[in-house]
Amino acid sequence: MASSIQNNRVSASGYCVCCRVCNMWCWRAFKWLPVLLIVSIVTWSYYAYVFQLCIVTIDSTAQQCVYMVLYHILLIMFAWSYWRTIFADIRPIPDKYKLPDEELEKLLSADSEDAQRTILENFAKDLPIVTRTLSGSVRYCNRCVVVKPDRAHHCSICSRCVLKMDHHCPWVNNCVCFHNYKFFMLFLGYALLYCLFIMSTCLPYFIKFWKGDFSTTASAGRYHIVFAFFVSLMFAISLGSLFGYHCYLVANNRTTLEAFRAPMFRSGADKNGFSMGAYNNFKEVFGISPNLWMLPVFTSLGDGCEFPVRREHQLQTFTTPQETNGYESMGITRSSAEMGYETERWRLFPRKGRTVPQIV
Repeated sequence: MASSIQNNRVSASGYCVCCRVCNMWCWRAFKWLPVLLIVSIVTWSYYAYVFQLCIVTIDSTAQQCVYMVLYHILLIMFAWSYWRTIFADIRPIPDKYKLPDEELEKLLSADSEDAQRTILENFAKDLPIVTRTLSGSVRYCNRCVVVKPDRAHHCSICSRCVLKMDHHCPWVNNCVCFHNYKFFMLFLGYALLYCLFIMSTCLPYFIKFWKGDFSTTASAGRYHIVFAFFVSLMFAISLGSLFGYHCYLVANNRTTLEAFRAPMFRSGADKNGFSMGAYNNFKEVFGISPNLWMLPVFTSLGDGCEFPVRREHQLQTFTTPQETNGYESMGITRSSAEMGYETERWRLFPRKGRTVPQIV
């Protein structure tokens, strides 16, 4: 049985169960340190900006109100997106990708790689997967005992396979993947706006401090404001580069892992295999409702297992009109091996004055 086999692998003679539990909890607590650091910095920035700058330093009531309103809007959106990224519901791989016990026994008892490949190919023949390993075999995780869906990878830190895994981010103590990638993008965007806002509004007082004209009733308050300027500048530079890079990935429908190693299809590696155009790629992550694009609510298209692919990688029909999971609104329709490239392109992106060719 699969469970007994895995338990045999995990068990180790002479290893104390109490030590294992202690190490596990220490590791879990250690992984939260980056998140606590971010929360601490944001908490201090609230004190520095709201109290030291807006309440103590600024004399104009109108300016205080404008700064406070804009600051709290950005803070709420930033904190909301950060919370959703950390505590998103990362769903497991569907059961249809998991090898049954009898298939697992056959796989473990196979005497050659070709036999193992045949067993996996026979099991995965009805699964909606188009990507392969470098050797051309079905992507399989022997730790989770599942055939990997397209774009799924095993996270060694989370000890599980994750759908459309981008990377494991220590700053959110979670995998950035299909279920929280939109939240992660909004978190980066709002964090960048938050830092830019603090930096721009603190800049005049930093210049006064530099010239020696900064006067305030609280002697330590001006140092909080100056330090807030430097911290926001430092984070804005790092966040700007990271956010720009992920905007590039969204526009090209790639994950960070796929940017380093192009996904492998039957016809070979193709870094643009999942790209359906910049606007369609954007809607795949942010959804089809513009009024929800900037809100950290889940609107990504699909189920994380099946994705539209370029015509040359479409081998068979995997979906029905009732199972398109929102991709119809992108102009993505079911694939057909008999349809020509021009027909598919016209059907996906029809132009004014053209009619869709009919297949006879």
